[in-house]
This record gives sequence, C-alpha cells and structure tokens, in this order.
Amino acid sequence: MIAVVTPALVALGPLALLLVMAIVFAETGLLVGFFLPGDSLLFIIGALVASHVVHLPLWTVAAGVVLAAAAGDQVGYLIGHRWGPRIFARPDSRLFRQEHVAVAEEFFLRHGPVAVIAARFVPVVRTFTPVVAGVAMMPRRRFTIYNVVGALAWGIGIVVAGFFFGGLAFVAHHIELIAIALALLSLVPAATTVVRARRHRTPAASCDGAQSGGVQVRDVSVSP
Repeated sequence: MIAVVTPALVALGPLALLLVMAIVFAETGLLVGFFLPGDSLLFIIGALVASHVVHLPLWTVAAGVVLAAAAGDQVGYLIGHRWGPRIFARPDSRLFRQEHVAVAEEFFLRHGPVAVIAARFVPVVRTFTPVVAGVAMMPRRRFTIYNVVGALAWGIGIVVAGFFFGGLAFVAHHIELIAIALALLSLVPAATTVVRARRHRTPAASCDGAQSGGVQVRDVSVSP
C-alpha cells in the first residue's frame, strides 16, 4: 500500500497533505483502515517536506495530521458508543474481522484508558481501540483528552522524525524502499499484540464470544 501511496504524494505536491489527512482519518474513523500505512505514511510526508518535494511548512503538515487523527478517533468512539455491539455482531469480511476487535479489546483491558494514547503507535489496534472505548462507555470528556494527547504525540512525533531523517541524502534517495521497510516494521507491534491476545484468550471466552455473536467488552475502569 505504501509503495502505491508514496508516488502519489510526490505527484500531488502540497495537496499531498489532504491525501495524508484522509488516510489518517479513515484509519480510525471508518473501521476499515487497519490495512492503511499510518506510521510509515507520516514518516514519508515529513521526509518529503524536508526534501522540498512537498512545499509546505512542517507545522502545517503536523497540524493537519493531528487534526485528522483526533477527528478519526472521535468518530470511532461515537460509533462504538452508539452502535458498537451491533457492529461487532457482524460476520467476518474482507474489511472487518472479529479477531481485530478482540485484539483491541485485550489491549484496552490491559492498559485501561491510557490505551487510547498507546494504541496510536500500534497498527490495527489503533483502528478499533476508539470503538472499544465507546462500547466500554468511557466518559467522552476523558476519552477526548486522551485522544488529543495521543494525536499530538503520534502526529507530531513521527512527522518530525521523518522531517529530520528525511534530510539525510540516503533517505532522500531511497524514500520508497524505506517506506516499505517502515511499513513492515510497523506491523511488529501489531503481530505481538495478536499473539498475546490469542495466548490470553481461553477456549471458554472464545466460546462465549461466539455464542453472543460478537466480541464482548468486559468491565473496564473508565470512571470520570
């Protein structure tokens, strides 16, 4: 995916920011963005700004990413708060898998509300954690605070990292190869989380989830 997106960013120039914002929003706001290259995408746009391929101020790009990330999580939370159980009861498809929701649930249960921040840096998990938070009835104000903090840390941190490393000649000359490497590297935390989730899920819990027709979000300490 990133190998396709990177040439598009180069061709779009300043308009590349709009494409990046759309992808960042879709990754958490549309429930189908788990396959999108969030981390590597932010690094690449930062590198393209540093190499003057995208003629935009760094702060503009970072602000756009933070705005899209926060908005996406907010929509994901609202979806989970209002329609989560109904959505989770859906059968698996190419764009939705119960296993992904289960992984996000395990992540949320392990880390509590702080998972809203930590999930930003874990592909797949960041797509469904806002929804799980909504289903768990995490207070909206508290979720919004964690959401904004996570968006700032993720959006600014990775974009700025791409900007500074993008100034290196090697990075500038091998931008697509590095993008693919980053995309593969970003899957490591997600794979680790999947393995841990499978290891901690008991056969009885899996059976209960199957009988209820979807993933059940257990009690989580999310009081104001």
